[in-house]
Amino acid sequence: MTNLSININKIATLRNSRGGNNPNLVKVALDAERFGAQGITVHPRPDERHIRYQDVFDLKKAILTEFNIEGNPNEKKFIDLVLANKPAQVTLVPDAEGQLTSNHGWDTIKNQSYLKDIITEFKNAGIRVSIFVDPAKEMIEAAVATGSDRIELYTEAYAFGFHQNKEKAIKPYIEAAEIAAKSGLGLNAGHDLDLQNLKYFAHNIPTLLEVSIGHALICDSLYYGLENTIQMYLRQLNPH
Repeated sequence: MTNLSININKIATLRNSRGGNNPNLVKVALDAERFGAQGITVHPRPDERHIRYQDVFDLKKAILTEFNIEGNPNEKKFIDLVLANKPAQVTLVPDAEGQLTSNHGWDTIKNQSYLKDIITEFKNAGIRVSIFVDPAKEMIEAAVATGSDRIELYTEAYAFGFHQNKEKAIKPYIEAAEIAAKSGLGLNAGHDLDLQNLKYFAHNIPTLLEVSIGHALICDSLYYGLENTIQMYLRQLNPH
């Protein structure tokens, strides 16, 4: 069973574009849970251009499934936000300030000491930690030494190569998943997964615990409706 965690950043972007509270972020999160999502993901950034820090507090009080907060722990404000809300999971992402979207994983060799310190702080607070990594053997092996509970494989390269040669595109991810399993790391994945490429990815990586999907799912919901879209994604993940 692979869980679907829905990233609701795009809902916040739509709300912020006009001010006010339409669409209501908390209501959308609760509806997503009701429609079958097993988790809610947010990725607040320092400029609060979509998810506001207050949103995190509001969501934490309301949602019933797993809450996943993504972000770069280089800001004390982010660390304090996570510790104040104690989500089920924090996913550490090496975003630069002002970056449009995540576009690379951690260098777990160069940043090992830094990651180890912050991961220890979150784990001591009872929060499961996942770190965003590229599907590279040395980065996954070094991730073990950081003390992280899980890794989240950055799947843009897979999504980009899927339509040209899906077997070639997924090969490094299968190898990465095998290394993670042997090392005792739980496995998540995310970025550019959609209704076309998700089933093949999940089918070939049986150890996959969770995917975090936002942009594609919200775009699809404009055509298919949110409830139907969530069910469509769940069927891609768990066809049986």
